[in-house]
Amino acid sequence: MGPLYLFSLASTQARWLAIRQAAVAENVANANTPGYKALEVRPFSQVLDAAGVQMAATNPDHLSPDLLGLSSISEKESAPWEVTYSGNSVSLEQEMLNANEVNRAYSLNMAVRKAFGQMLAMSVKGVA
Repeated sequence: MGPLYLFSLASTQARWLAIRQAAVAENVANANTPGYKALEVRPFSQVLDAAGVQMAATNPDHLSPDLLGLSSISEKESAPWEVTYSGNSVSLEQEMLNANEVNRAYSLNMAVRKAFGQMLAMSVKGVA
């Protein structure tokens, strides 16, 4: 039996989500600060790419990474919704959407961790 990387991956994403939530909170706190530029955290996919997490396959036919040509898809550059005369680029509406996205991602992360933990416990106990 090989090592289980799902818990490590979920833990890394949870740390990333905490950092993103802190950036959202700082943006909201500075919504009225003149000249403040909104902060954004790199997407988690870029964090994973930098970490060098590799998928493993026991058979070359199991994975076909270029099946859909996913390497040609790129993220759209986003600009702030509005910049006030004071130079502040925080949009409270956008920050609330970001906070909701973090909340949903964290809930999904915790649900996956819980389900995987239950499956692992059942496999150790021998329950079918």
